[in-house]
Parts: sequence; structure tokens; C-alpha cells
Amino acid sequence: MASFWARVTFPRRLVPALYFRRNIQMVSIDPATQANYTDISSTHVHFDWDINWSKRVISGSATHTLLAHQPVDHVIFDSSYLTIDAVKIAGKSAQFDLKPPHPVLGSALVIPLASNWLPEISRGHDRIQHHGSRDRCRMARKGTYSARVRSVLPVLLSAIRVSPPSALIHGGKRVGEETVEYVYKQPVSIPSYLIAIASGNIVYRPFPAIPGKEWSTGVWTEPELMESSYWEFNEDTARYVEEAEKIVTPYEFGVYDLLLLPPSFPYGGMENACLTFITPTLLAGDRSLVDVVGHEISHSWFGNNVTTADSGHFWLNEGWTTWMERLLQQALHGPAERDFSYIIGRKALTEALKSYENNPKYQRLVIHYEFGEDPDDAYSSIPYEKGSNFLLYLERLLGGLDVFVPYVKDYVTTFRGKSIRTEQWKEHLYSYFRQNGGEEKIRLLDSVDWDAWFYGEGLQLPDPSKLAFNATDLKDFNSNQKVVFLERLSDIGGVSLPATHIHHLNATYNFNTSSNAEIRLRWYNLALTTPGATSYARDAAEWLVDPKGLKGRMKFCRPVFKKLFRVDPKLTTETWKLNSQFFHPIARRLIDKDLGIAEHRS
Repeated sequence: MASFWARVTFPRRLVPALYFRRNIQMVSIDPATQANYTDISSTHVHFDWDINWSKRVISGSATHTLLAHQPVDHVIFDSSYLTIDAVKIAGKSAQFDLKPPHPVLGSALVIPLASNWLPEISRGHDRIQHHGSRDRCRMARKGTYSARVRSVLPVLLSAIRVSPPSALIHGGKRVGEETVEYVYKQPVSIPSYLIAIASGNIVYRPFPAIPGKEWSTGVWTEPELMESSYWEFNEDTARYVEEAEKIVTPYEFGVYDLLLLPPSFPYGGMENACLTFITPTLLAGDRSLVDVVGHEISHSWFGNNVTTADSGHFWLNEGWTTWMERLLQQALHGPAERDFSYIIGRKALTEALKSYENNPKYQRLVIHYEFGEDPDDAYSSIPYEKGSNFLLYLERLLGGLDVFVPYVKDYVTTFRGKSIRTEQWKEHLYSYFRQNGGEEKIRLLDSVDWDAWFYGEGLQLPDPSKLAFNATDLKDFNSNQKVVFLERLSDIGGVSLPATHIHHLNATYNFNTSSNAEIRLRWYNLALTTPGATSYARDAAEWLVDPKGLKGRMKFCRPVFKKLFRVDPKLTTETWKLNSQFFHPIARRLIDKDLGIAEHRS
């Protein structure tokens, strides 16, 4: 038995929402980790933490249950920004070596073990107990976890709350003054990147329950945003979960709650088990952007259940999830809604492919990363859109949804709780249709240009779908149709609209003041690239850093900052330097690169 203790210090800018780095593990050597997880891995971890708000520090213990997959005399943990106070084995102090930080992978924590037994290990006020037996593993590692966290502000984790009840928020005690112990459990094995914690001045409201369902849904947010958040998401959230169960398999995580994060959150959503983090830019006031919630719910099956084995096969998470999200849109709103989403996504895919023309490896669906290469550098719409278009192509090739949905059920059931690579997915696809379609389906699969889909580069998809859209009457368009309309105006064969047309469009449809962030993004993509219409530059700059709705989500801020810089470099640079501290560190680093600003970030 061994224990180790660590003090976890988060920079001030990450409070009140505390983010955990993604650690995707795989069967063969994952280039994005330093851990020796193929030798020994954690099957369960228990956290015992205290949040010190005055010092901005989390300290405590983490007790791991370890499983050895072969004889091993040391264990290596990935760590980042941890202060390791001590390591104990069998209650006695033991040696450990915290390696210098790698710029991408963090610091490897190396702990010697006795040659034929597995100890209890703990980190700095994180105690970790490891018990193990020998076994040969075949899949990337997942595990369960539990936690006890003490704080003067409410605490949420990506797990089932044991106590206090959600209805009591802070256990009936005074928020910000009295300490409450929060107890959580996550009985479903999940990859480590889904372990998340958030704490702050937040409140909760459940969504209406669906009769006969054992799971529940609800929303957490700051008190000031509860009414708008509840209205925005209460109508569709539980319906998305219910429809997904009909299409795939029963929802197994027990709770599906939403947490509205501060505006600096750099993504649309993060699919933490039981607790999806979402951006406040979804608060459009007309429920027009809730499809992002449908996407994160779909991750409950594709990513949280069947997981990519490493970042090089990221499309297995995001391509499948996007395909599922659009099928949910069809279930709730009709087939046209599904087709329309593919049309909208095509523009984002084209822009993403163009952005990697100088690094075509990142245009591929399956990417081979070198050890230590940062997968964030390849993060774009490509795995989402290229992946979902590939699945849509296979769906239509093999006979439509009546044929494809039964296969999807079998895919999720076969790989439930496992982490896989693209070749395993393909092998199962062939196996299923060999048994449920015979030689006819196999001939169809053999006709697929697999190498072009997996490793193809360039701006065109293999076997592109023939979806088309003709705009007619804008006054009757919903928000999604307006998005497509603006994208079509931005992509009309290299011809620029006159500035007078741009001004007329804004005067008629008020795009420049729309509360829908998706519309504003497309509007500035159009206005800032139209000669003579650059008078919208200052409006764009103010929109990006509006303190009431800071557009920290990288989908919005990065492309607008780029276009703004081409129009008015001085305005862009001044705006960014004055406001960059309010953005998430990932967004800051990437926007610094976008704008050519080389600054040391402490």
C-alpha cells in the first residue's frame, strides 16, 4: 500500500470554474501521455479535497486502486501544475521524482514500487491507494471515481451527488460563509478527461421529469442567469435524452445536468459525465441554439461510453456525436432540420480545411501525432464535420436509417465502456454487415475509398453529398436559415457584394445587433471582408469583449479577431491587450498566435 500527497494550485483566472486537462489514453503508445498505463493503471480513484477560496488552492488526497497488467516496479502519473508534498507507501514515506514540465504533456510523476506488489500512492494532500493483480489489458484505461469536497461555495463534479441533495444547493447553510462537505460518486467507468469539478455561487433548478425515466435533468447557473437559462433549455434537454435512448441504448449515467459557465469558457460545451459545461452564448432567447445541448447529450454514447483510444482517432468521438446530434434534430424537428445542419456545417468544414493548407496532415480524419505533439493544434471542425459526413455517406450507401440505426445500436453495445481506434470500428462495421446483409453489403463497403476518407487531404470530401439550398424569402427564415443565408453571401464565387448592400442588409435585418452569436459570427465574417463596409470593425471589437457576454468561446472569438486584424490591426491589438486576461488560457495562447503576439503568459 502506498500514499502520496499533493497540493493543487489553480491560477486565479480559473476560479470559479476549475478545468481539468484532457488525458486521452490508448492501447498502444499514446503520444499525448507520459504515463506507463500499459503496465499499470487506475481502475478507481477517490478524491478528498478542500477548496481554499482565499488562497485559490485545492488541497487534499486522491486514493487510487491500481491494476497491474504485467510485472512492474514503478508507476508514472501525468501531472500538471501540482505541488507534490510527499509520497507514502504502506504508511511510510517513499521516494518520488517529479520530472521537469514538458510544454504539452506536463510533469511526469515517477514513483518506485516493490517488484512484485502494488502499493498505495498518494499525492500531496491527494492520497492514492493502489491495489492490483496481474492482467493483460486490451483497451485504453477507464475508471470509476468518488469524492468528498469541502467548500464555502457549492461544488459540482461530473458524478452523481450523494449529499447534500441538489435541492438544498449548499446543504441549507450560508453560501460563502459556512463550509459544507459534498459527496459524489461516479459508478460508470469513464476516461480521465471526463473528471471535472466546478465551484462558485451557483443555484439549481430541475427540468420537468419524464414519466417512467429513472434519470433526471436540470440546470445550474449563477442566480442572475437562472430564469433565462431555465427557459432556454427546459423544453428540449430531457426530450433529447429520451429520443437518444430510442435511437441507441438506455442512458446510463443517472443524471444529465447543465452548468452554464462564465463567458470565458472557450467551447460550446464540454460533455463531462452527468454534468455538461455550456457557454452562455447559447442564451439566444429563442431556443435556436439548443442543438449544442443535443450534441453534448449525444456524447453520453459516443465519447463517454464508446471512447476514442487517443487523439489521433478523435473523429470517433466527434464525428459520431455530430451524426447523432443531427439525428436528434430530425426526431424533434423533422428531416429538413437534419439536412439543414449538414449545410450549415459544410461552410465550417471548408474554412477549417483551408486553415490547414500549410499543414495538410491536420486535414485528415485520422491523424498520426508524434510524441509530445499538441493535439490542440489540430482542433477544428474537421473531425466533427468530415466525420459526420463520412457516416452520413455510409448510412445512405448501406440503405438509409432503417438499415443503419440497428448497426449503430450494435456498435454501442459491442464497445460499451471501451476505448477503440478506427481500425477496430471498421472491423466491427464489416463484421456486422457480413452477418446482417451478406455479400451485397460487403460489396458496398468494399467500394468505399477508405484511404481517401481516413487520410485524404485537400478541400474536397470523397463522395460528397449532393445537399443543396436555395434562399428565397429571408423574412420567413428562422435563425438557422439566416446563418446559411449569410454564409452563402460570404461564398459566392469570389465576388464581393457592394458595401451599400451590406448596409442595407443590416438596416433591414439588424444583423449587427442580433443576440444570436451564430448570426453575429456570420455577419462579421461577411461585413469585415467587404470593401467599404469596414465601419463595422469597432462594433465587432466591442462585441468580442462585451463584459455582459464576453465571447470567450473560440468558435466565435478566433475567426472574428483574425478578420478584424486584417481590417484594423491597431484596433485589434489594442482591444486584445486590454481584454486578453478575461479569456481562457487556451484561447489566449491561440489568439496570441493568430495575431502574431509573442508574449510570456505567467
